Amino acid sequence: SMSLPVPHSEGAARSSLNSAFWCCFYGGGIVGMLLIYGLLQERIMSEPYGNDYFSISVFLVFCNRAIAVMFATVMICFHQESAAHAAPLWKYLAISLSNVGASYCQYEALRYVCFPVQMLGKSFKMMPVMLWGIAIAGKRYGKLDWLVAFLVTGGVTEFLMTGTISSKHQSGTSAHGIALLVLFLALDGFTSTFQEMLFREHKTSKYNQMLYINAFSGLVSFISLAATDKLGESLLFCHRHPAFVVDTFFLSASAVGGQWFIYSQVKEFGALVFAATMNLRQVVSILVSYVTYKHQISALQIIGLVLVFAGLFCKSTSGLLGEHMRKQLQEGKPLLDDTEAGKQKQADPEGKVA
Repeated sequence: SMSLPVPHSEGAARSSLNSAFWCCFYGGGIVGMLLIYGLLQERIMSEPYGNDYFSISVFLVFCNRAIAVMFATVMICFHQESAAHAAPLWKYLAISLSNVGASYCQYEALRYVCFPVQMLGKSFKMMPVMLWGIAIAGKRYGKLDWLVAFLVTGGVTEFLMTGTISSKHQSGTSAHGIALLVLFLALDGFTSTFQEMLFREHKTSKYNQMLYINAFSGLVSFISLAATDKLGESLLFCHRHPAFVVDTFFLSASAVGGQWFIYSQVKEFGALVFAATMNLRQVVSILVSYVTYKHQISALQIIGLVLVFAGLFCKSTSGLLGEHMRKQLQEGKPLLDDTEAGKQKQADPEGKVA
């Protein structure tokens, strides 16, 4: 049969269908990978293997980074990119130090607080980020931004105050876990800000950056394992509990898979779509954690969660609608976005020259 020329509208519909498919594919990949990552993280740090608890967080950081280095190396060979470092090595090292510190705090916190608290802690930074924005950059925020920030911050606070938040088999106090989460937020903020600078100043490809940051992070975590004599202890634990090895491998693989999906989505669909995806991921991860590990939850805590979810939903919808309206108004012009995920924006200049 001869092929007829496709009418413009049908072609446009097909291409928007195509782009909707990829958007959902990347989104599903992010939510799925990070869901597996979250469940395994909680399984490894909070639940026993036999009668043993695993307590060496740095070992997990090391395994994650080792798998990521292998992945980045394969991708660099596959895309025939240069493996030379694009930025000065000390910059990679600075990012790696804060990155290892942040990951360590995140895993370690799960020994003291349950996973939903760790997830909610991440949305707690909304208000501080806005206040810093006003203080340092003289930013101005609309009514909706404040509403969302109050809903989310209020919801998280209520959740923390009105029910049990400790890890099921915890040893220390939950205050200990909260302190680790605060440290995590500080280090994480530094990591992403510095990484954004790196992308702007030195046009690094995503795999190049992945290779060097993860290689340095792997080195830093390996040295700290060796220095504290924890390496032998970790390997002994692996030997005693083969199930732990399997969990750790899938933890690392899902982290790397998640990274790949995130890079791809940000590159093709921008920061706002990514921010909305991460909000959805938060909701799904928290609910699945409750179902899987049967944490206790109080009625007031449920109200807290509803407030947070409402705030996040509000933020995503208004962000995406706003972007859609802007697109209609200025077809083809670059979109401005100043969301906190804007930092992911430069996540992949793939050799484009400014």
